[in-house]
Amino acid sequence: MFDKYINFLNELKQLYARMDQRYDEIADTYGFQCSGCADNCCLTRFFHHTLVEFLFLRKGFADLDEHVRGEVSHQASDVNEKILQVESGGQVPRVMCPLNRKGLCILYEYRPMICRLHGIPHEFLHPVRDKIIGSGCHEFEAQCGQKKYLAFNRTPFYREMARLEQCVRGVAGINEKFKKTVAQMLVEDLGKIL
Repeated sequence: MFDKYINFLNELKQLYARMDQRYDEIADTYGFQCSGCADNCCLTRFFHHTLVEFLFLRKGFADLDEHVRGEVSHQASDVNEKILQVESGGQVPRVMCPLNRKGLCILYEYRPMICRLHGIPHEFLHPVRDKIIGSGCHEFEAQCGQKKYLAFNRTPFYREMARLEQCVRGVAGINEKFKKTVAQMLVEDLGKIL
């Protein structure tokens, strides 16, 4: 199923490596270390908007041991249900990502872009609006909040991701918006998407 997208997935892997390198450079310059704080970002409900990242994550998921895949699928279903319950009560969901095992992501190499870039202050040159500046996470603020801002421009990464996404969507023949959490991506029927 992934064969017709393999070149795009390889390009995404290279893009991720560049993201990781730049993130590490900036984090090191700040002296910031993500060490698994109480406000763990794996508890945050992030939405992911790209089909190419969905495919990459699912490729990594497919490579897991069958028993582990079954456990993760079951947990992902539980997470999705818990999120709906919390939302129906009018609260913001804080449910652990189903890929988190003992504080570590079991698909770390395949984690989506926001999981890679979250935490440190950044900027993005929006094609229509002005520059958008985002703050660091709570742990960043505690460790490095008093330090001078270092420019971490996500724009080149976003542009490359958009190009890859457009290519994958062209091959898949898909125009619909994509907006899913990791838990939703893990239980999604690939056949319905592709």
